[in-house]
Amino acid sequence: MVEIKRMQARDRLTNPIQGRVKWSVSKSLWYSGHVCIAVVGVVLTWSLENVVLAGLLTVGTLACGHSVGIHRLLIHRSFQCPYWLEVCLVYLGCLVGMGGPFKMLYLHDIRDWSQRHTSCHPYFTHQSGIWRDWWWQNHCQIELSHPPRFRVEEDVSKSRLYQWMDRYWMLLQIPLAIILYCFLGPEALIWGISVRIAVSLTGHWFVGYVTHNGGDQDWFLSRHAVQGYNSRFFGLLAMGEGWHNNHHAFPESARLGHDHTQPDPGWWFILLLSRLGLAWHITLPHHIPKRAELKKISHKLSEITE
Repeated sequence: MVEIKRMQARDRLTNPIQGRVKWSVSKSLWYSGHVCIAVVGVVLTWSLENVVLAGLLTVGTLACGHSVGIHRLLIHRSFQCPYWLEVCLVYLGCLVGMGGPFKMLYLHDIRDWSQRHTSCHPYFTHQSGIWRDWWWQNHCQIELSHPPRFRVEEDVSKSRLYQWMDRYWMLLQIPLAIILYCFLGPEALIWGISVRIAVSLTGHWFVGYVTHNGGDQDWFLSRHAVQGYNSRFFGLLAMGEGWHNNHHAFPESARLGHDHTQPDPGWWFILLLSRLGLAWHITLPHHIPKRAELKKISHKLSEITE
């Protein structure tokens, strides 16, 4: 089984099964507040210009920020780039509204660590029914009885900038809010902040729910509690994150859509950075050492092969 380097067992009792899901006041109020503002704002201020604004900012923060900056760069280190660019991409990822750099590292790694065991708490499987999963993921947090020790690499954990961003991640919306208000007026605050955050958080949860409950599979991971699935509908719409079966198979790969039939906007952005000389040492599936638990699914034979 592939280990999650930031998650280390404390003792023999460490496990991803025992724990309880509890309501998170701050998480729930943050999500609910933006959803309420978004719903009311959409009804009262609907216009094509506002929709385009929210759409462009959502694509920018999700594709360049969350998918590339947070997921592929900060979490998996699937490519390298100048530090100033990394900080800019991580900042864009924090604007999505899920948390700061350390929180995003923890939320991702505790889920991956749990799913790679033979069994884990239902909170991590996304298979407890759509409404329960919506409530759990957007309003609650899990407290494991025997959690692993979370250790972030020093070059990230000792960064004063990342420490500041993690502590004040909610306030990172302010610079963008000031720009929107000064140049486009109060309606832009509703669409550029609350509508964008509500759509991003709800969409992030829904893509995760769909891609853990069904779809196409090219790969199977034995002894893993959860399998990922490829979603052709969300492959493009979710900036490449819909190719989740590919990601489970090759988590360190910068490319989630493995060929031209699997559109991956996040990968296109990394390619652009590479051609500009701003991204290098890019990891692809064939660079990753073979994993004993990874099996290729032969669709012709309808069987799993070595």
